[in-house]
Amino acid sequence: MNKSSIRFSIIGDLAAAKGIIDGVGLFPSELLDDMFCVGSDDPDQSEFWLTVDDGSPAAIAYCAPEPMADGTWNLLLIAVHPDRQGKGIGAQLMSYIEEKLGSEGVRILLVETSGTDAFTRTRRFYSGLGYTEEARIREYYGVGDDKIVFHKYL
Repeated sequence: MNKSSIRFSIIGDLAAAKGIIDGVGLFPSELLDDMFCVGSDDPDQSEFWLTVDDGSPAAIAYCAPEPMADGTWNLLLIAVHPDRQGKGIGAQLMSYIEEKLGSEGVRILLVETSGTDAFTRTRRFYSGLGYTEEARIREYYGVGDDKIVFHKYL
């Protein structure tokens, strides 16, 4: 995969995005119905979705600014289709996001995830990309399910 295959999502990507989420199986794809939005590459846009397309959508990501902070954004979702995991697609997508946001003056990218065993691989992924665990909110998502916030200066 190269960065030219990363593009802003279009409404036609919704079904494939749901398929990626269903394949990963870490949260319900129905949540995308209210979340999925498409826009332009306008740097003043308040949020954006990206799709990695290598002939068909292979991965998706969703980012939005932190409303009460200057220069801080959140990566709210990233998922790589299970058939395409382990090939560096997620890391390249993260690099693209970091470069895009950094070039627009964003200082910090935050990522939150679950503290359950099902998300161990996810937490290792962020740590491997230079993100540090900045906060843990106990029992946030439910009993025994902590919210873990990762942080990286861009």
